[in-house]
Amino acid sequence: MPRILVIDDEAPIRDALRMILEYERFECVGAASGADGMAQITRERPDAVLLDIRMPGMDGLEVLRAIRAMDDTLPVIMISGHGTHATAFEAAKAGAFDYVEKPLSSERVLLTIQHALTQSELRSENRELKLAMEARYELVGESAALRRVLALVAKAAPTNATALLLGESGVGKELVARAIHRNSPRAPQRFVQVNCAAIPEELIESELFGHEKGSFTGAADKQIGKFEQADRGTIFLDEVGDMSPKTQAKVLRVLQEQEVERLGSARTIKVDVRVVAATNKDLEAAIARGEFREDLFFRLNVIPIVVPPLRERREDIPALVAHFATRLSAEHNLRPVRIAPGAIEALQRQRWRGNIRELRNTIERLMIMAPGDIVRVEDLPAEWRGGEAGVTAPPGEGAAVPSPAPEASTLREFKDVAERAFLVRKLREHHWNISKTADVIDTPRSNLYKKLEQFGISQEADG
Repeated sequence: MPRILVIDDEAPIRDALRMILEYERFECVGAASGADGMAQITRERPDAVLLDIRMPGMDGLEVLRAIRAMDDTLPVIMISGHGTHATAFEAAKAGAFDYVEKPLSSERVLLTIQHALTQSELRSENRELKLAMEARYELVGESAALRRVLALVAKAAPTNATALLLGESGVGKELVARAIHRNSPRAPQRFVQVNCAAIPEELIESELFGHEKGSFTGAADKQIGKFEQADRGTIFLDEVGDMSPKTQAKVLRVLQEQEVERLGSARTIKVDVRVVAATNKDLEAAIARGEFREDLFFRLNVIPIVVPPLRERREDIPALVAHFATRLSAEHNLRPVRIAPGAIEALQRQRWRGNIRELRNTIERLMIMAPGDIVRVEDLPAEWRGGEAGVTAPPGEGAAVPSPAPEASTLREFKDVAERAFLVRKLREHHWNISKTADVIDTPRSNLYKKLEQFGISQEADG
């Protein structure tokens, strides 16, 4: 039963409103002054407030501002026998839901309250959906590797600078992009995601920049492009390394001029867009091959953030497992399933070539296929149950760098392990002097720093 608080210094008005509301099965409580009304709101929050504007002592507008300072979601309907446009405007500006004049019509009062309660319910649902969405895109873990990423996100988010997210497939680059947007001044505006690898070459320009009706075969209607949709918000260009040279040139123009031109139109449209890009490719190698524009790379690479693979943050796996188990139970209406400690230890030993995406899919499969309420070691695939599958401990002080071959099961992994071993050896040879090492191995110092971040190399860990 909705609870309505009536704040009015006139007892006959309070009594009349109580009769109207209780007849319609509302619970009604009264307050004879602003101070009394505020005390009742503090004790037990009502679902809506009917508030007289003219009262001795603390008047209605003062009470309204006090309510707004305490709770900006509680619907407040102002009532007055001396209404003016100026008063109504002042009440609306202070956050009133609506304004009704005396003598009060029961139909008008009831209709206004119903509208206020409906809108309040919608706001609550929106808040719950937003919280659920934020939980879905939460970055889970406490590892040093993840903390480094979050520190860079905290520095990048308040700015308008372009960020470039680097890392393997499945590491959570989209989550990092959303964290940048969520913690930026643009958070109330749209986050628009574009997977540049998933859109056919002949359609990507239309998707990004829009088109006019009839601009090409099949363009039956005008289309607003993703950059326009993201105006005042953030656009996330995922797999940016897969864009064609022609599209790269147009994206570069948007970054430089902050304007787009729809296909089939000679008119330019100003846009205010923050760009976050991501790739699992080596863009510097792509530049050397002539596949990616160097000027676009410099525009995108203002704030580079390397998102580490799961094998470099194994200590986060228990928290990720618990997070996915909770989410998947709700998403698929599954019974709660607990992952036994032994099974979690076995999961921590895996290589996870598909990274967090692979881990999530594995937890989903285990929860659905588990014979009971607990996933045990024996429920895991046979090849996962023993051994130290894929764990590579960092060498200690003075230890030889291990041969990469036994640790690698794919060509990509072999290259990563070999490159890491090479860099550690060269850094040791030159006493961890970054400038000297970069010079000796003939790579820019900035690239060496990026590799150190990518492979989790540090003097403390690798000596």
